[in-house]
Amino acid sequence: MPTLSVFTDVPMAQKLEGSLLKTYKQDDNPNKMFLAYKVCMTSEGKPWVSSVVRKTRMQIAQDPSLNYEYTPVMGMKSFVQASLNLLFGKNSQVIVENRAGGVQTVGDSGAFQLGAQFLKTWCQNSQIVYIVSSQKEPHGLIFQDMGFTVYEYTFWDSAHLCLDANTLLNVLEDAPHGCIFVIGSIGNCQLTPSQWTQLMTLMKSKEIFPFFDIPHQGLSTGDLEEDASFLHYFVSQGFEFFCSQSLSKNFGIYDEGVGTLVVVALNNQLLLRVLSQLMNFARALWLNPPTTGVRIITSILCNPAMQGEWRQSLEGVVENIMMTKEKVKEKLRLLGTPGSWDHITEQKGSHSYLGLNSQQVEYLISEKHIYIPKNGRINFTCINSYNIDYITSSINEAVCFTKDSEK
Repeated sequence: MPTLSVFTDVPMAQKLEGSLLKTYKQDDNPNKMFLAYKVCMTSEGKPWVSSVVRKTRMQIAQDPSLNYEYTPVMGMKSFVQASLNLLFGKNSQVIVENRAGGVQTVGDSGAFQLGAQFLKTWCQNSQIVYIVSSQKEPHGLIFQDMGFTVYEYTFWDSAHLCLDANTLLNVLEDAPHGCIFVIGSIGNCQLTPSQWTQLMTLMKSKEIFPFFDIPHQGLSTGDLEEDASFLHYFVSQGFEFFCSQSLSKNFGIYDEGVGTLVVVALNNQLLLRVLSQLMNFARALWLNPPTTGVRIITSILCNPAMQGEWRQSLEGVVENIMMTKEKVKEKLRLLGTPGSWDHITEQKGSHSYLGLNSQQVEYLISEKHIYIPKNGRINFTCINSYNIDYITSSINEAVCFTKDSEK
């Protein structure tokens, strides 16, 4: 006699991501290219890993003195402290005053999961979340699933082909008192001193709680301190905040999913209270975080020579990204591609907008077998000496074709 399954009424979930990659893999065209990988790629088309990471991984694997006991719920203490020092600077005001702390988190979204759980429980008057970033972020789903009302915005201005800081300020103007404000890629906006003042004034007057996202410190400008320098504005003005700090991409250990939920409070007593509650939530979410990735990162950050080598590798990646963008822009200029392409080099980081419309994106996918997201934001580390001519000529063709079709 057949048994009725308890899963009978469970529908298939709506696909959120991955369909572009799936379509690419099913394409048998020999010239196909995928320019939407999340990770940094080498010129050989392989995921980039810092050379010092490879050496450190081998040393750890061969260390007979390692203790493989369960990790504490809060994570490895030395890793959390090294992460805080990397973010703020060892001698920064917030470190010296002992009012910054953190919890080791799992995966790229673990910090948001943990932070959202805390805010849902202990900040019940703040149930509205605004998310402003350079692109639509997956952590919006985390806040939605927790029951928050979520509003999402992007800095990218497709009409003027730029990341517009005024978007952030305009959203802040409209945001209600006491809401949660998640900000990603704020360093790309290049706010002026007067805009920083305006932003601080608005946040303070409305008692808005900031939740920052720093997914790849050092890979925007090549300078670790510069990429996190905006945090000093908030520290100096006495803000309390959360920060999701991911350390997977800038070390090249994508499969480890290493991160920290950073907490900044007004004093140490308040910090300890918050951390104690976060520990309870972490115990329920994952109990004991994994150690392989954090051991690699801690070893590098706590060794001046190894950290110096890692910093140099980051600078090399960023230099290659900048050079690639310059080459793409110059090749499009030489091809006589209509429009200005300065916006390509004006954006920071590995992922930047090409400034193409939906028709041009569709042309690249269907006619040239170049797979890029609908918003035209590609990973420039996927472009190398082997494919740059095909990619730029295809972009030129797509732009010219759509211009002709508009006549």
